[in-house]
Amino acid sequence: MADKGNIYLIGPMGAGKTAVGKQLAQQLGLDFFDADAEIERRTGVDIAFIFEKEGEAGFRTREKNMIAELSELRQSVIATGGGAILDAGTRARLVSTGTVIYLKTSIEEQLKRTGQSRKRPLLNTADPRAVLERLRAERGPIYDEAADIRLDTTGRRVTRVAATLKRLIEERRALQI
Repeated sequence: MADKGNIYLIGPMGAGKTAVGKQLAQQLGLDFFDADAEIERRTGVDIAFIFEKEGEAGFRTREKNMIAELSELRQSVIATGGGAILDAGTRARLVSTGTVIYLKTSIEEQLKRTGQSRKRPLLNTADPRAVLERLRAERGPIYDEAADIRLDTTGRRVTRVAATLKRLIEERRALQI
């Protein structure tokens, strides 16, 4: 597929960025990378451990550097962490090097999808719903502003979401020719 660059999936935790990204990459015949998984692979520890030892600021620096590296790739599908878009430089890099897709989902769906995970440091609290609501209020407008394509994944199967995105990407590319 000839195109200006990568496909980036942004959105809140539990929106399906990794699951949809893998499926979308397969459908498009592209490589898939998950920024958080790459950080874990290279450091040998999980994100929760990095948060514990370096704090959120330390993790965000690692995340920014990882996305900068991944954005040098071409023709790849890249799932970003939910907070990656907080950095203005990262947002600009995503927008200038590829198609940015904002995967949305309801708070209820996020709670259902993330409820059993110990790998979500921001949700290790007595009231994860309040955290998700606060993050949505803070980040939602930023996701929306950066996105070329927006899609709600609430209650939808991964394969259907990926197929819908494939169609939307192909339509968008056809208009750019």
